[in-house]
Amino acid sequence: MRSFDYARADSTGQAVSTHGANEQAAYLAGGTTLLDLVKIDIMRPDQVVDINRLDLNEIETLGDGRTRIGALVTNTALARHDRIRSDYAVLSEALLSGATTQLRNKATTAGNVMQRVRCPYFRDGVSSCNKREPGSGCAAIEGHNRSVHAVLGTSEQCIATHPSDMCVAMAAIGATVTVEGPDGQRDIGFLDFHLLPGDTPEREHALKPGELITHVTLDAPLENSRSGYLKLRDRASYQFALASSAVIVTLEGDTITNARVALGGVGTKPWRALEAEKALKGQKIGEASFTHAAGIAFKGATPYAHNAFKIPLGQQAIVRNLTTLTAQEDRRTS
Repeated sequence: MRSFDYARADSTGQAVSTHGANEQAAYLAGGTTLLDLVKIDIMRPDQVVDINRLDLNEIETLGDGRTRIGALVTNTALARHDRIRSDYAVLSEALLSGATTQLRNKATTAGNVMQRVRCPYFRDGVSSCNKREPGSGCAAIEGHNRSVHAVLGTSEQCIATHPSDMCVAMAAIGATVTVEGPDGQRDIGFLDFHLLPGDTPEREHALKPGELITHVTLDAPLENSRSGYLKLRDRASYQFALASSAVIVTLEGDTITNARVALGGVGTKPWRALEAEKALKGQKIGEASFTHAAGIAFKGATPYAHNAFKIPLGQQAIVRNLTTLTAQEDRRTS
């Protein structure tokens, strides 16, 4: 392991000033991604700023009905929180479907938002990877691209999926990411936070140098909605999604009055299927309308040699989730 400087911050301001605009510095919270990548020499920070003493551990209900989550709230605490379980069930289910109990006890909200890709060509340290070494190429495009490679939002530079389950649920709910940096505080819409790879796959998020995530604020839950997270994977535990869906619907009789659909395991970022949502609104519940919307969600998808199966699988993740939710008795969730 390479050597680096270590500093422990006692306030957000101190953390930001210590980090500064140094692009080789890194914030340390749960460490479940950072330390892994440091140990395999993929991330090489020269300065690590420990933020675990910051007062960012609260989950608050705001006056306008939104829910504000501190950056250091662990995945376990968030998933088990009474308000999250009752009003944002899709988020609780997504969190509990990810990783292991031990990892969820350490992993934090902000760290999960910042989770990096699981592409083996990114992590092996020797293969061509534009995300790790811009301009070197993408070994995944012609390589083995089955489980952690996308069919939506890909480019000729990168096809790695975003690995987070939590972020898929947040994309469906709607959220705002609050950050603090050398230039002060600002809010970033959740759907704008993660970037498509395009020609610059090394840029994964909208943070400016030195900015620190302090909170994620969930939109107020849709009134009288029901929601669920469905994750399809090779095995039932400690496995990333081949395809997943986070769905929120409201009904009036057997008519869908509102719908939110986000996808995981198939996109290069947490994928909000906005056109599919439009197609569902005003339709009668049933396989025909669900299948039609699922087809729209994958319009323009690009299959690769080993992951073409993700297109029908992802469509099934939508159809099955909608079928389950609309068959339920009234269930108040986000």
